[in-house]
Amino acid sequence: MEREEIIAVYEAGPDAVVNLIEQLFATIAKLEERIKLLEDQLNKNSRNSSKPPSTDAYAKMKPTVKSRRNKSGKKAGGQKGHTGSTLRMVDNPDETIIHNVEQCSNCCISLKNEYTINYEKRQIFDIPSITLKSIEHRAEIKSCPNCGQINKAEFPDGITQPTQYSPYIRALAVYLHDYQLIPYERSCELLSDVCGCEISPATLIRAENECFGKLEGFENDIKELLKQSHAIHFDETGARINGVRNWLHVASTDKLTYYFAHQKRGSEAMNDMNVLPDYDGVAVHDFWKPYYKYGCKHSLCNVHLLRELTGVSDDKQQWPQKMDDLLIDIKKCVDETRDVSNCLGVKQIRHFEVMYDDITKMGLEENQPPLVVNTQPKKRGRKKQTKVKNLLDRFIGYKGDILRFMYDFEVPFDNNQAERDVRMTKVQQKISGTFRSTQGADSFCRIRGYISTAKKNTISVIDAIKDVFNEKPFVPYFPIA
Repeated sequence: MEREEIIAVYEAGPDAVVNLIEQLFATIAKLEERIKLLEDQLNKNSRNSSKPPSTDAYAKMKPTVKSRRNKSGKKAGGQKGHTGSTLRMVDNPDETIIHNVEQCSNCCISLKNEYTINYEKRQIFDIPSITLKSIEHRAEIKSCPNCGQINKAEFPDGITQPTQYSPYIRALAVYLHDYQLIPYERSCELLSDVCGCEISPATLIRAENECFGKLEGFENDIKELLKQSHAIHFDETGARINGVRNWLHVASTDKLTYYFAHQKRGSEAMNDMNVLPDYDGVAVHDFWKPYYKYGCKHSLCNVHLLRELTGVSDDKQQWPQKMDDLLIDIKKCVDETRDVSNCLGVKQIRHFEVMYDDITKMGLEENQPPLVVNTQPKKRGRKKQTKVKNLLDRFIGYKGDILRFMYDFEVPFDNNQAERDVRMTKVQQKISGTFRSTQGADSFCRIRGYISTAKKNTISVIDAIKDVFNEKPFVPYFPIA
């Protein structure tokens, strides 16, 4: 505003000056709100919000959050009594090399014909050179001396071409790309350099597609097993396919993993995933609202809530820290009780519920709506609230889902299982890049789900993949309640 304009307002009288000041104060209030919003966004990281660690800045962050871990008082490294695992000598080495003593180091007399009284041993462990082994199968052809019929022997199952790679080599190629996340060309280079096996990227892709097709029955079995589980972890993350952002969904337990790629993040994808529509157990998730469209029970990830409580703890309100402490205390109590019982006592549960309600009441008192007379016309839609009030409303409205781990010991405190399972997708995209086709993404999801399930059940990954090519894929057979 120019000086002449200010003078003109002053000369117009007190009412004009008051109107100008009111406009200036309104502008200042909007700017302060905007600055606060930008500061909140700038201060958000994986420690005080639900943002993933991959979004943190490269610069070293100041430790805004004190670690919840208490010092044990132990020295760093292995403790006394820890057996450890180190390279040990074997009793029967594959090869022994004798180093002879030719003469005495003192008087130089020859010792060639003297008796050896002892040996000092040192062992080296090595891997023999890997070479490609060719195995020829010959099917006999014989003529019947009685009728002249030409008879030929049958080849074993799986041997269909004049030349082909064995199930083990195809499994190794899939292992390198889908488990170790090595790109196609580098996987082929490794097989060539280490094994002398000249495989092209196209051959690796064919092996991957073959593995994908043979795992269709496994994937259907996993979905049925998941539906029988008492609690399932759900999560989703962005994945670029054909240059367009898609979503990779995961449904998992500590023994099962199912991945699913889809263009959508919400209920359309969840319906096509075909787990939640027929599920009546407990869905553990991070409060993504589309999950609440399904009639199963729900449990919210409390680790996410703890981070959000930390993110609003600087707002000079007491309830976030008290709720943080309460959730940690309940978790400790549940962990200690789990060793001796499968549920908390009625009095313990009631005690924690009362404390929970008292803290939310405190939060409501600390977040009273401002008594401001609004002369402007009302805007349509929901009135905007502060971040801390939105979080408080969630604690009030979803108390049962937040505390479900307290009522049911089979329900976990957090959703870390799904986050661990989905993390490999981000690693894959950082190492190998994005998916160039929908088929490539679908193949990765199905094969990686099989690999993850095998790992969770302590099955060798390379052996599990080889069993797929031998028409015997691994499927968990453990009973599920």
